[in-house]
Order: sequence, then C-alpha cells, then structure tokens
Amino acid sequence: MKRILILCTGNSARSQLAEGLMRAEMGDRAEVFSAGMKPSFVRPEAIEVMHELGIDIRSHRSKSVDEFAGQEFDYVITVCDRANEVCPIFPGQTQRLHWSFVDPAGTGEPEAVRYASFRKVRDQIRAKIQDWGLATV
Repeated sequence: MKRILILCTGNSARSQLAEGLMRAEMGDRAEVFSAGMKPSFVRPEAIEVMHELGIDIRSHRSKSVDEFAGQEFDYVITVCDRANEVCPIFPGQTQRLHWSFVDPAGTGEPEAVRYASFRKVRDQIRAKIQDWGLATV
C-alpha cells in the first residue's frame, strides 16, 4: 500500500480537500494523510463542500508536518506554493510532487463567493487526483 502525505501552509482547506478526495478515490490502495507548515483549523467551507459529494471530513483535524517527521512516504504532494518552498525532506525514496491551487479561503469575501471558490478548488483537486492517482497508485 502506498503512503501519501499532502502538505499545505495551514492544513485548513486545500490539503484537507485533497486528503478527503484522495481517500475516497483510492480506497484501500493508499494511506493518505495531510498536514501543514503552520496548522490552524479545518475550514467549515471545506467540510461543507466535501459533504456535498458525500465525503465526510468532519473528524479531520489540522495537523503539523512535524507529526510526520522521520516517516517514510511514497509521495509527498504540496498543494500550495508556500508549502512547496519550505517542504521538509522525508527519508527513503519519497517522490515530491507540486500541485499549485489557489487558496479558496480568501479574505473578506461574501459567503457565497467563498463557497463557490471552495467548490472550484475542490473540483480542480478532484480532477488532478483522478488524472494522476488512478494511473499511479
């Protein structure tokens, strides 16, 4: 079974979306985790837009990349540019991939705009996982 770690800055939106989607898409073919360089909280918008697809991430928590220090992964995937710049080195034969997605959280946007942004990024991540994951893992 492949081990995959998805990294973002806050582990609040993009990496949480990717973890939930990848787990749903890959099932028992992969162990999937997510973490952040500066963990915060799982955004309620992320929980809601995943629920729209029937994927429950309510039990997810924002985790620090430090929790995974020294562990081996087959793939470490960064989903934001900042995480890509400061991604730590993992032991073993880890393949690093960078998938850049816009932060859907934004600042000061009306709720409807935020949710539309989360749906758009969710769908982009889903398409990327389907293109990559099903052929790779």
